[in-house]
Amino acid sequence: MLTTLKTAYSDTRAADLAWALGRETLPALATLDLELTGVKLQLRLLGASHQVVVEEDRGLWSETVACIPGSSTPLPLGVAKRVGDWEYEFAARVEVLSPGSFAGRAQELLALVSDHPQGLAGVFPGSPHAFTAMLAQRCEGQVHWRTWHAYPQDGQLVATRTRVGVRVPARSGVGRV
Repeated sequence: MLTTLKTAYSDTRAADLAWALGRETLPALATLDLELTGVKLQLRLLGASHQVVVEEDRGLWSETVACIPGSSTPLPLGVAKRVGDWEYEFAARVEVLSPGSFAGRAQELLALVSDHPQGLAGVFPGSPHAFTAMLAQRCEGQVHWRTWHAYPQDGQLVATRTRVGVRVPARSGVGRV
């Protein structure tokens, strides 16, 4: 799904993005509710980037990547941790592209996400290449989502990748030598 976001472009620098787990639900400009084999996800486009809310039997939790005033956790290159019964992995990278390459990559990503039933993309007013896009899927018992945050004025594209899977309990010592 592709939408034009009705707000000012507020996260104007990739360096201003912060990451947080478990943050309260923030006001969204657009949402997409998904159920991926027993796991409910809500993809949320914020005026300041994105939030994913994961709901399962034991409760809910969130991942937020956004310009958060007063946040002390900058966007990490990678995180691996346990969240309840989930194994959580997050990775981020910043690509710097020439204006021509940036425009082509922006069009490619917007086409991919807007036509996907589990994709949500929002274009900010003022530039067709200022956007946030999200795509979720379930694969081999795990839930994955990818996001892209575009900063055309700097030629920067921030790409994130998240994987969550239910933790498998350690096997007992039975049969071990």
